[in-house]
Amino acid sequence: MNFFQPAVFYTTVNHLCDLPVESAAEIAFAGRSNAGKSSAINTLANRTRLAFVSKTPGRTQHINYFSLGGTRYLVDLPGYGYAKVPNAVKDHWRELLAQYLAERPQLCGLILIMDARHPLTDLDLNMLQWFLPTGKPVHCLLTKSDKLNRSEAAAVLREVTQALTQIATNYTVQLFSSLKKTGTEEVEQVAARWFDDALSQAEKNLG
Repeated sequence: MNFFQPAVFYTTVNHLCDLPVESAAEIAFAGRSNAGKSSAINTLANRTRLAFVSKTPGRTQHINYFSLGGTRYLVDLPGYGYAKVPNAVKDHWRELLAQYLAERPQLCGLILIMDARHPLTDLDLNMLQWFLPTGKPVHCLLTKSDKLNRSEAAAVLREVTQALTQIATNYTVQLFSSLKKTGTEEVEQVAARWFDDALSQAEKNLG
C-alpha cells in the first residue's frame, strides 16, 4: 500500500473556526485552477474520485480534509485563479487561503501544483509569497509533464529550480504525471518525512 492510499474524506471547511482540532499534522495541496491538483491527489491515493476532478476550473470551493490515519491529514485547498464564481466568493477564498497558510500551526508543508507547461505564474508566485514567511517547506509538483518531451521536461525542471533559488530556501521540485503515474514515490517520500518531523516535534513539545 502506498503512503496516500489510506486517505478517506473527513470533512469540508469554509471558515477557519471550523478547522478540525484533532489534527496534529497536515500537508496542504494548493494550485492554480486547472493545474491538475485533484488529479494529482487521486493518483497519489490510487483512486479515481477521492478528489473531484472537473473540466470547469474552480470547483474545489472549500478546504477539504482527508484523513490518512491517526492524526495526519491531507488538505485540499481551493484552486486559485480563474473560476466562474462571484467576486465575493473569490475574495472569501483568498482570505481563507491566506489565513490558513499563515496561521495554521498543524500545517507542516505545502505541495504546490503547477502545470509543467505554464509554471510560476503570477498567481503561483503570490501563493509562495503568502507561505514562505512561515519557514515551512514547499514541494513543487510540475504536473502534466507527459505533455512535454524529455528535453523540454528537463529544461522546465531546471528553470523552475533556478527561479526558486532566488525567492526560497526550503523547497524541492519534481516532475509529475497523473496520466502516466510517474513521480509518485518521490512525493510519498517528501510527505512521509514532513509528517515524521512534525509528529516528532509535537511529541517533544508535549514532553
